[in-house]
Amino acid sequence: MRKRPSRALVPALAASALLLAAGCSADPGQSSAAARTPDAGASAIATANSDQPLAVAAAPAAAATSTAVARPGTAGGKARKTSLKVKSYDSHTRRAVISAVSKGTSSPSPTGSPTPAGTATPGRTAVGDVIASAPAPGAPDGLLAKVTKVIGETADGTEVQTAPTTLDTLLGDDDAKGTVPVDPASFDVERLLPDVKVSWAKTGDIHSGPEGAKVPLGSLRVDVATKVATAEGAPASADASVSGFVQVKPQVDFSYGGGASTASTASTASNGSTASGPGAAYLGVSGDWTSQWALKGRAGATAKPVRLPFAKLHADPVLQVGPIPVVVNLDLTCYFEVSGDGRVTVDVEQDLKGDFKAGGTFGTAAGWTPVNESHMDSSPVRTSVTTAGSVKAALGAQATVGLYGAVGVTADLAPYLRGEAAGTVTATTPVGSGTKSDVAASGSWALYGGLDLSGTLQIQLAIFGTPVIQHAIPLGTLHREWKLADGKM
Repeated sequence: MRKRPSRALVPALAASALLLAAGCSADPGQSSAAARTPDAGASAIATANSDQPLAVAAAPAAAATSTAVARPGTAGGKARKTSLKVKSYDSHTRRAVISAVSKGTSSPSPTGSPTPAGTATPGRTAVGDVIASAPAPGAPDGLLAKVTKVIGETADGTEVQTAPTTLDTLLGDDDAKGTVPVDPASFDVERLLPDVKVSWAKTGDIHSGPEGAKVPLGSLRVDVATKVATAEGAPASADASVSGFVQVKPQVDFSYGGGASTASTASTASNGSTASGPGAAYLGVSGDWTSQWALKGRAGATAKPVRLPFAKLHADPVLQVGPIPVVVNLDLTCYFEVSGDGRVTVDVEQDLKGDFKAGGTFGTAAGWTPVNESHMDSSPVRTSVTTAGSVKAALGAQATVGLYGAVGVTADLAPYLRGEAAGTVTATTPVGSGTKSDVAASGSWALYGGLDLSGTLQIQLAIFGTPVIQHAIPLGTLHREWKLADGKM
């Protein structure tokens, strides 16, 4: 597995989310059609030149370094695929070096017509251009920026000063909607515990991971087995451990609805372009979920849940939205969490299957609102509870999804097991010495399965060009619980 420096994650996809994660669900027919297109890039450009919604598909391998340029406020200045590339980028100074794919050859300006005198040289960029690039040197999360100054020529290309911008400057009044699977082989993995195994499978009979691990196509599986602290005073036979796996088939849900711009509502930007943001937008994460895990022994739990991450995963899938490479940043942290009073001993295991969806949707009337949804079916494999007390253990995943390095949605999917036992012991001694006492014991126990789906919408969702979120918006908590087994003592 490729290694990537650990990334700061928003505490919460979900990868026992994850993924961690969505209302505006994509049209599966549209997504499938895009996937069947031999040349997704050519198809996207053709779509961009029509009045049809822009196709949304996984960028083909040939577009891994693609760039689109728009010149807002000019005739024919809509986003076009270009031969220009981001040669390098400095995130501190926001300076970029832009070069043509082939030195010495001129490429058409983004408008498809000669560049106006004094503003740009053919095959180079100009002040006012908006650039969208797939991951590039110095910009591992992709780059979305506008050119504010042309500094000069270097051996590698044209050096320019850039400033942040938003997607509406590229997408304008276009519409785009789609759900794109994330290639499980594209994840960089950081193992946080010794006994963590990662497996995936993709078309072409390509499999990675332990022998015997059966992983459906397009799915990512993380196995873990580890000991947890045992409650103080527990016998040696009550050693505590957690083991099992989380399997996710992650998808990115993206939609953008133009049409909010009108002559009366459009505002004038500093570069003379007009834009009022989209009329609708959506960003989220969804997918199929499977987990099988077990908790055994008497965990040294506390009333406050103790979370232990065991794997971090990161991917930067590129969505081809018409001619525009939209870089999605997806982080997944798998963890287990234990809480309780440290008195109950359990031996439980359950299977869990279902799906989840989490994200944020925007409308001009309501602004940004959260979406969270999950459907799960579970079955107990074994159940046993002894002594009185309570325990709760979750094996979950937290997912964060953003665009061009700006986190927008954090989702936390936490399926759990909860066990509790209650009982009483009474002793009655008749009057008179030497009389044997009567002792009676009674009680009951129960085991529950459940799931919590929670998270937040972040201020960075304004990257769509929508009004800025003043503070993080909680997704709210989707909570479900069901009984696995119960009994009498």
